[in-house]
Amino acid sequence: MAKKVVIGMSGGVDSSVAAYLLKEQGYDVIGVTMQIWQDENPLEEANEGGCCGLSAVDDARRVANALGIPYYVMNFKKEFKENVMDYFVAEYLNGRTPNPCIACNRYVKWESLLQRSLAIGADYIATGHYARIKQLDNGRYTICKSVTDKKDQTYALYNLTQEQLSKTLMPVGEYDKEQIRKIAETIDLRVSKKHDSQEICFIPDNDYAKFINENATKEVPKEGNFVDMDGNIIGKHKGITHYTIGQRKGLNLAMGYPVFVVAIRPETNEVVIGNGNDVFGSQLICNKINFMSIPDLPMGETKEVMAKIRYSHQGAKAVITRTGEDEITCTFEEPQRAITPGQAVVFYENDYIVGGGTILK
Repeated sequence: MAKKVVIGMSGGVDSSVAAYLLKEQGYDVIGVTMQIWQDENPLEEANEGGCCGLSAVDDARRVANALGIPYYVMNFKKEFKENVMDYFVAEYLNGRTPNPCIACNRYVKWESLLQRSLAIGADYIATGHYARIKQLDNGRYTICKSVTDKKDQTYALYNLTQEQLSKTLMPVGEYDKEQIRKIAETIDLRVSKKHDSQEICFIPDNDYAKFINENATKEVPKEGNFVDMDGNIIGKHKGITHYTIGQRKGLNLAMGYPVFVVAIRPETNEVVIGNGNDVFGSQLICNKINFMSIPDLPMGETKEVMAKIRYSHQGAKAVITRTGEDEITCTFEEPQRAITPGQAVVFYENDYIVGGGTILK
C-alpha cells in the first residue's frame, strides 16, 4: 500500500512540482494550503500574491486538479498569529531583528501541519524547499544543502526536530530552479513562470514599522536619541522599530562620512551609530539551541564549523563552544559584518547542518 504524504502547497512552482514528483515516485499525495491570513485583511495578501493568500489557494487548487490529487485548505490562523506575527512584533519592540520564516517553519509548517497530517493517517509531510534530508551513520537526521547553492533554503530550516525530519520529504532539493520550471512546463502547469514571493507574506507592503504600530499590544517606542560609540547624542531617531544592525539608509545623519547602526538599546531607547569598521564583530553568543547532525555539544567542548549569520550570508569559518546550559559561543576566524541579535546563526559541517540558535549578542 502506497505511503500517504500531505504536501504544503503555496500555489508556487516549487511546491507544485514537488507534488508532481511525489506522485511520480508512487506516494498517495494530498495537497494542503495552510490558511494563515487573518480575518481582518484577507484581500491584501491575495492582491500581493503572497505565499499563503487567497490567490495562492486558487493556484494550488488548479494544480491539484491538474495532477489529480485531493486538495484541502486547513485553518492555521491562530498558530500563525501566535507563533509568527506576535513573535515578530515582540522581537522588534525588544530591539531585535527576527526571522519570521524560521518561526513559521518550526511551529506552523511543521509542528502544526505534521500533527494534523498524522491525525488523518498520513505517513509524511512534504514541502517545496530547496534542501535535502539525510540520515547519517550515527542515526540522526540532518538537512543537507540542495544541489544548487543559488536557491539553497537550509538556513531557514535549522531548528526542525529529529521527529519532524524523520517524517518529512523534500523532493525539490535534488534539482535547481531552472529544472523545476522546466518540469512544470513539460507537464503544462500554469504556475511554471510564476514569480517567487520575496517579501514577508503578512507585510506585503514591506512597511515593518507600520505593521508593528498596528499590531503591538504594548506601547511602541517613540522617538529617541542617536548616540555615537562614546554615548554622545548626535541626532534623533524615529523609533527603534525602524532600524536594524548594519543599516545605512534612512538615518538622515549628516556626519560627513558613511555611518551605520551598530547597536539598538531598547532599555534606553537609543540607536548607536558607528563607522564601517564598527559594524564588524568576531564573536556572538546564541541560545535556543537546536542540534541536528549531533545530539549535543557537551559543556566546554568545541567544534569547527562554517557559521551562517543571515539567509544571504555565505558562511564563515568559526569555532563553536558550549558555554552554558542553553548557550553557544561562536568565534569567527575573521570579523563578520552586522551580527544581528534576533537573527539565526546556523552551523554547517561540509554540506549539512550541525545545528543553530538565535543570536543574543
